[in-house]
Amino acid sequence: MQTTRQQKIERLIQKDLSDIFLAYTRRLHGVLVSVSEVRISPDLSIAHVYLSIFPTERQQETMTLIESEHGKIRGEMGTLERHQLRIIPEIHFHLDETMDRMERIDELLKQ
Repeated sequence: MQTTRQQKIERLIQKDLSDIFLAYTRRLHGVLVSVSEVRISPDLSIAHVYLSIFPTERQQETMTLIESEHGKIRGEMGTLERHQLRIIPEIHFHLDETMDRMERIDELLKQ
């Protein structure tokens, strides 16, 4: 069960990372990165960030780029959240595959 504090921090991180990825997508030309969900540990030290990347053909390439820019993204997030959080959580990026699963289920149902 999550506390109200965890939920507020998750929403804050999701909003700030969405703004950061908006700037990154301008450099990626034709790739849309959206933050679909953020889950934070009870001690607020680790944030699991789930990303949806479109088009799906460029998902691995984009995730590799995001992982290589991990420190810079956390630094930008720290700049945005320095007045709300004492410690900026460690970020773990994950690919959100719910859209792919939905498409597969739709295809199976159509058959």
